[in-house]
Amino acid sequence: MKRVFLIVCDSFGIGEMDDAAEYNDQGSNTLRAVSKSDYFSMPNMKKLGLFNIDGVDYLPKEKSPKGIYARLKEKSKGKDTTTGHWEIAGLISKHPMPTYPNGFDKEIIEEFEKLCGRKTLCNLPYSGTEVIKKYGDEHVKSGDLIVYTSADSVFQIAAHEDVVPVEKLYEYCAIARKILTGKHGVGRVIARPFVGKDGEYTRTSNRHDFSLEPPADTMLDILKREGLDVIGVGKINDIFASRGITEFVRTKDNTDGMNKTSKYLEKDFNGLCFVNLVDFDMLYGHRNDVDGYAKALSEFDKWLEGFLKELKEDDMVMITADHGCDPSTPSTDHSRECVPLVIYSPMVKETKNLGTKDTFADIAATILSLFGVNSETISGNSLL
Repeated sequence: MKRVFLIVCDSFGIGEMDDAAEYNDQGSNTLRAVSKSDYFSMPNMKKLGLFNIDGVDYLPKEKSPKGIYARLKEKSKGKDTTTGHWEIAGLISKHPMPTYPNGFDKEIIEEFEKLCGRKTLCNLPYSGTEVIKKYGDEHVKSGDLIVYTSADSVFQIAAHEDVVPVEKLYEYCAIARKILTGKHGVGRVIARPFVGKDGEYTRTSNRHDFSLEPPADTMLDILKREGLDVIGVGKINDIFASRGITEFVRTKDNTDGMNKTSKYLEKDFNGLCFVNLVDFDMLYGHRNDVDGYAKALSEFDKWLEGFLKELKEDDMVMITADHGCDPSTPSTDHSRECVPLVIYSPMVKETKNLGTKDTFADIAATILSLFGVNSETISGNSLL
């Protein structure tokens, strides 16, 4: 195999995990929820075997699927983006990353304010759109930074681009990242710039994630050491704190991410192109927008048809997710769900249902085996 395109449809879960009750996610099923929308259309993923995966008993099966497919459970503790992507890359997290349902500890905020030279607002779990609606005017007037979190392990800083220039906001995030280590080592510190005036504010595409560095080698580190290309599209470089990446591009939205992935299909490289399409989660899952989520999946499926036609004989596409975010439940947070894995390559002549696997890390083990690289230090087992 010369090139593998690993595409993460962020939050595209396919049904609750066995331990979903521990996360208050009983009954969550992102695929089932969005499939009820009139805008849902995924004929190309259906042809590859998506609807034939274990547990997907509410959609019509494909008689002769063209892909290899499986349902993957998450072995790590948690349901956040960082934990999910790390496990996809072969690193299982034994302990959940810290969350702050009552806001961050007083000493954290005081240290952050001291080092930044600015006061803060909010310090509570909040929706990203609601927090700027409520605190935006006060922030613009005072210059105080809007600090908030969610059910995930995140420290988020929102600031108006005319009040705090984007690069300065990134500096503040870097300060927070240095503070938030050890027992307070949140998965991500996220810059959330916005624009607008008089209570009418919108977030911009200048978001930037400052992730905790993986505590051990991932698939990306190993591939890079072996001299293979490791290309990150979207927030992949951020999630892995630039570790194991040889080249990366950021994206504005799903459409931009798909277009940039298509550009890499035109390039001659040898290795992995790791893609995150975040709109499913950020714009639709967290906002409980079932129809928006369905439209985004339909757009992805339509793009996929043309992408698959351009694959070379020694190319492979692997499509998966990092957690769920069921937009039909009262919660606006991630959900503890199994995820799909759909694999297609022109050189694979025999399709197969691989059943249900115990860890996302099987993806990393499979990719390393495809490139003939030793995967003994990686969790998971090769599926091919």
